[in-house]
Amino acid sequence: MFNVERLRALHAVAAHGSVALAASVLHVTPSGVSQQLAKLEREAGHQLLEQHGRGVRLTAAGHVLAKHASEILSRMSEAQSDLDGLSEKILGPLRIGSISTVLRAVVPGALSALHRRHPRLEVTLREGEAEETLPALVGRELDLAVLESWDRLPAQLPAEVGYRRLCTDTADVALPEQHRLAHRTTVSLHELADTPWVSWATGTACHEWLVQTLRAQEFEPRITCNVAGYPTQLELVAANLAAALVPRLARDSVPGGVAVVRTRPVLQRQVLAVWRTDSERPAIRACVDALATVTEQQTLAAPQDHQ
Repeated sequence: MFNVERLRALHAVAAHGSVALAASVLHVTPSGVSQQLAKLEREAGHQLLEQHGRGVRLTAAGHVLAKHASEILSRMSEAQSDLDGLSEKILGPLRIGSISTVLRAVVPGALSALHRRHPRLEVTLREGEAEETLPALVGRELDLAVLESWDRLPAQLPAEVGYRRLCTDTADVALPEQHRLAHRTTVSLHELADTPWVSWATGTACHEWLVQTLRAQEFEPRITCNVAGYPTQLELVAANLAAALVPRLARDSVPGGVAVVRTRPVLQRQVLAVWRTDSERPAIRACVDALATVTEQQTLAAPQDHQ
């Protein structure tokens, strides 16, 4: 009979590629993971890991057992979900990852309402984009992820997840008030070919979306500022340094010196709540409902017109 925690350690090493990363995910020391795996090898009667360069890799036996470990852990999650569903109790840990715009505008209100209704629910929260939170969700480090899926760069959702659309959000262009097109109510993006831009860091999905969106207008964007966070981007726009594409849900306030103008074509994203289908439970459903309620309120209150 295999020990579940040792199978969990093997699954983490297989998913993350190293003992150190597996230890970080499991919140134990690397030596603790190594001890679990050594005991698992004795239980299995096979070598599960072998040295590879400065790290380790799974042997053939390790791959076989890791596949079974993944299935066993999945079935255990399903069993827990079924048991939770019998009582419909909303309690215990709930680990959430969210994009920054929703984390700022929606999550505090949703979690506040959730805590009032279900005080025994223990929520932990971390910020991250889809490229970070989706692997964490699939790897069972998170129970729920809130992410964006742009029309031009849709999120690639794994087969093992379910999702609910929280809202459709529109991005407008934020221009310095001194810009020659700042007086417009609508601007065609190709008219901004000579304008410098502020974007997120190179390599992020947000950066890739902006680049693809502007390249579709047949020009290569001149990105002069790489900054995470729309509030800081808007401050750079106000300083007459660049233009930015900013979703309405992210604009809880607009600094002076910024004109927000609708774009042609219209730029939209879907905001999604995503979870593993084998681990859906009442706590996740309650959290998604709370997020949906607050998101709807924020979307209705978001600015829609030229400012």
